[in-house]
Amino acid sequence: MIKRQYGLIGKDITYSFSQNYFSAKFKQLGLTDSVYSNFDLAKISQFSDLIEQQDNLKGLNVTIPYKQAIIPYLDSLSKKARQIGAVNTIRITKKNKLKGYNTDWYGFYHSLKPLLKKQHTHALILGTGGASKAVEFALKKLGITYKFVSRTKQDNEFTYEDLNQEILTQYSLIINTTPLGTFPQVEDKPAIPYEFLTDQHLVYDLIYNPEKTAFLRLAEAQKATIKNGGEMLALQAEKAYKIWSKRFQQD
Repeated sequence: MIKRQYGLIGKDITYSFSQNYFSAKFKQLGLTDSVYSNFDLAKISQFSDLIEQQDNLKGLNVTIPYKQAIIPYLDSLSKKARQIGAVNTIRITKKNKLKGYNTDWYGFYHSLKPLLKKQHTHALILGTGGASKAVEFALKKLGITYKFVSRTKQDNEFTYEDLNQEILTQYSLIINTTPLGTFPQVEDKPAIPYEFLTDQHLVYDLIYNPEKTAFLRLAEAQKATIKNGGEMLALQAEKAYKIWSKRFQQD
């Protein structure tokens, strides 16, 4: 009998890591009464119906494109989720209230920190969606100066057309937070001038499927250090599980 239902909400998420990860974790822990499912929502307004239909729902993960759009549907936010302005984890409290958390920043912070070298003082964040907010929060904690890069001109941001050798020399840490290159569109990539990357660069892609995106392959060809989002995802998932476990202790 299923007593604890967990899941992932997002759009076009059949590729997702989370279902396999948590299903394996529940099996390892002997939690035969717990199940993790994908809840693919064509639009965020379907979230309310999902909550009504799932009687045993205890916790959720949130992925693209709903990390910011989910916030109005929640009863409360943790302090960090409020500061970041994005949610990737939801806990259903004992009183059936929905509380939003952000564990993305934790996963990114702890997977990035061991790779940092003295030259990595300036970062470019490619993309301005919900995942980028967690990256921004982590970079602030690390004391790294950063700029966002987007397709349209915004105050205090670069566009992709702005990027040149001078900028890439100064900004030696580059993080892709866009979905460009995610399976199955594996040849897509952010439009940066890869020829200006060097062995002084650290290039990080939040994407984990494929393991080595076109973005990372081109960076590696320029001798840059590369990192995908696999470790970040595992770290944020474990943090999410700890948050949900508060409910376990109360049942």
